[in-house]
Order: sequence, then structure tokens, then C-alpha cells
Amino acid sequence: MNKRREFILGALAFTVGGARVMLTPREARAQSVALRTLKADEAETIEALGETLVPGARAAGIAHFIDQQLSVPPEEALLEARILNVRPPFVNFYHAALGAIERASGGFAKRSAPEQRDFVNLMRQNKVEGWQGPPGGFFYLVLRSDAVDVVYGKLEGYATLGIPYMAHIAPLKRW
Repeated sequence: MNKRREFILGALAFTVGGARVMLTPREARAQSVALRTLKADEAETIEALGETLVPGARAAGIAHFIDQQLSVPPEEALLEARILNVRPPFVNFYHAALGAIERASGGFAKRSAPEQRDFVNLMRQNKVEGWQGPPGGFFYLVLRSDAVDVVYGKLEGYATLGIPYMAHIAPLKRW
């Protein structure tokens, strides 16, 4: 099974009080599990951006998901950045993109929802003035894909969409 899709069936390893614990990103966020790699302001930007891209991403733990995945070996990461051949370490890509968002937006998480949507629309089109980072449209694609996985890439997400989850598809019988 594709490791990216194994996330559907289980939790991820987080460190809580020095012990390795299996939690979903939603549970890690709800328990305020300490971030390993992202700074607090970066996590705030990821949550605001994720929520703008896919409603429910903040509560689903988008920042904890990305933070946890940035701390695993690159070949094991479930991040869209890996699928799209971003050069490891992936944390460099996220730091550069989040820095570009903060500089160009003047504080993305502090903006109103309409201002956030307008910024994301410009970012998607690579039209943000003063952008200095990885291509905005590419980061939009990467983060949107990660947000979709966190919100809908689990059994509860399938249920929300009204789609029955099938672990496998049985082949058709040939007559």
C-alpha cells in the first residue's frame, strides 16, 4: 500500500512528555503537543493558510501533521512535497515559502478571511508582489494537497463526504 495513503488507516508518532505516542494530527493539536520543527508563527500561518484552502484543516491538525512529517526521514514523509520531488530536507522548502508569505502579506494569519482568500488567489497565480520564495502557485498546490489529506484522507473524512472506504478493490471476475 502507498505509504501516503496508509495515513488513512492510522495515527502518526508524536512525542508527548518524552514518550512516543500514536495520535492523529487532530488529537495532537487538541492536546497541544509541542511542535518539533516549525516555529509557533509558522504553525499559525500554516493553520490559517490551510483553513483558507480547505475548511476544517486547522481543527484537523494541518500544522501538527506537517511538523511531524518534517521530522521523519524524507523517504518516509507523506508530504505532497516529496511526491512532487521537492529536494530534501523539506523543512527548507516550508521555511522559505512561509517566510515569503509572511513578508508579502504582512502577517497572513492576522488578515481578515477575505484578505486571506485574495492573497491565496494571487499566490495561486504567482502574482504576489514582492514574493521571494519558492513559486507561490507550487506552494499553493503542495499545501492544498496536504490540507486535503489531513481533512479528507482519513476514514472520518471519507464518511464526511459520504464515500464508503474500501481498503482494496476486488478484481472483476472474468467469464
